[in-house]
Amino acid sequence: MLSHIHIRDFAIVDELDLELAAGMTALTGETGAGKSILVDALGLILGGRADMDAIRHGCDKAELTATFNLSALPQVRAWLREHDLDSDDDCQLRRIVGREGRSRAYINGRPAPVQQLQELGDQLADIHGQHEHQSLLKREVQRELLDAYAGHETEVVSLGDIYRDYNARRDELERLRGAAQDRGARGELLRFHIQELETLDLAEHELTQLEDEHRRLANAGRLLESCQRAVAALYEDEVSASTLLGHAHADLGELTRFDPKLQAICDLLDGALIQTREASDELRDYTEGLDLDPARLDWIDQRLATIQHLARKHRVKPEELTALLERSRAELAQLDHADEHFDALEKDIAALNRSYVELALRIRARRHQAALELGQKISAAMHELGMPGGRFEIGVDDLPGDELARHGLDRIEFRVSANPGQPPQPLTKVASGGELSRISLAIQVIATHASRIPTLVFDEVDTGIGGGVAEVVGQQLRALGENRQVLCVTHLPQVAAQAHRHCQVQKLTGTETTRTRIRQLSESERVDEIARMLGGLEVTASTRAHAEEMIQRAQSDTAGTKKRGGRKKA
Repeated sequence: MLSHIHIRDFAIVDELDLELAAGMTALTGETGAGKSILVDALGLILGGRADMDAIRHGCDKAELTATFNLSALPQVRAWLREHDLDSDDDCQLRRIVGREGRSRAYINGRPAPVQQLQELGDQLADIHGQHEHQSLLKREVQRELLDAYAGHETEVVSLGDIYRDYNARRDELERLRGAAQDRGARGELLRFHIQELETLDLAEHELTQLEDEHRRLANAGRLLESCQRAVAALYEDEVSASTLLGHAHADLGELTRFDPKLQAICDLLDGALIQTREASDELRDYTEGLDLDPARLDWIDQRLATIQHLARKHRVKPEELTALLERSRAELAQLDHADEHFDALEKDIAALNRSYVELALRIRARRHQAALELGQKISAAMHELGMPGGRFEIGVDDLPGDELARHGLDRIEFRVSANPGQPPQPLTKVASGGELSRISLAIQVIATHASRIPTLVFDEVDTGIGGGVAEVVGQQLRALGENRQVLCVTHLPQVAAQAHRHCQVQKLTGTETTRTRIRQLSESERVDEIARMLGGLEVTASTRAHAEEMIQRAQSDTAGTKKRGGRKKA
């Protein structure tokens, strides 16, 4: 459940803190007050697309934070533990959007990718926008809604995985068939390349060793001359380092009988003499071992040139020639055993096809059952929403042709008849915008009853309705709020009167700035707000009495429902 939301420098909100509770909360306000800003902010917190234009004018960034209580959501807590994001009963989601276009997301104070925020947000809240009916015209959305109601989304994902593997195997088989006519020529070319590389016989680490030796031989004269000068300076010259160290050692040795502290320095000079002799000996050995053979240098030049030539020919780096040889051998072996590979691929394709069809038929059976149940429930909801002769059907038809599809073998189509005696037509052919709004609302209410999402947000989904139908919509939203949290942005007093709590959105305009404020109304203030919604700018005693009556009737209807046994939990 969403318990708190904090917004700073977003749209026309400078700073907002709002505490929320369970049940149905209505958000109302005059046109242009910014009633949907809270919904937009929540959508961004839950992983929606960041937009720099949403940052308050004159500010560098927008900061939005939502806190959810997870005490009744063990599955969400398990998800957080799985991702090392666990906390106590509260979970905090935070989003920062900068003017420079960067967006940062945090879960319980830890940086998180937006995709992870979306995954968590899908388990915490479900937002139904005022243009939801437009997306319901898409068959893909219709299929997803039916599958969600049937509760087999995991199986549909598995079917998609099988479909992907099936297509990958078929593509590979087609590629091999297309290359079959060139198999002979390709095999001959590979054999030639393999022979060429095997003749080269490039050993592991050989290239590095050759390059090191080439540098030594190419600079052998310089190395010999410099090493010989170093030996002379260290040991062989009249004034060598060892001679000077010996004189210093002798002079200080005479003085140790006057001051024993000098003995430590004499010991250091002893060590220096020893190291100087050892360095001279090592240098003599090194110079004696230097190879000045020009023939060896010529051979290495030719060997490196051959390696570089083959690398350029095959468009690889010299150090990759060994790997190229292994790949060529593997490809030749595959060509030589192509028939066996064909047989294995065909068996894989047949097995995947069987697995696909078996799972697709199980999904089809569940879709048929769910379509019947959901169609009947939506039809009943349509009757309550002022369409007494309305009938809703969900078609589960065979896809045309024999090709498989990622989501199964079925074409899902929502169909509706708004009046008795008319055959159901595709939802896309419903002419009346008001009818489409009511049908969309019926679908959303029924679908959310089947949902396990704890927080439901409805952003002006009651657009296009009024009168008694609006009161029924309010009753249905209040009924949803008996078992979960419902936030409803509305312009209808009949809907607002049904809420357990009521928040008012106000736009405050100053000389230089405009800002939005949201506050929870007291009982008296709530009566005034609903009276304003009923009568416009001037609130009269009669409109106030009417508002008070609407609120009391909503509360008494709920009390009567509970007394009769309450509603079945979703």
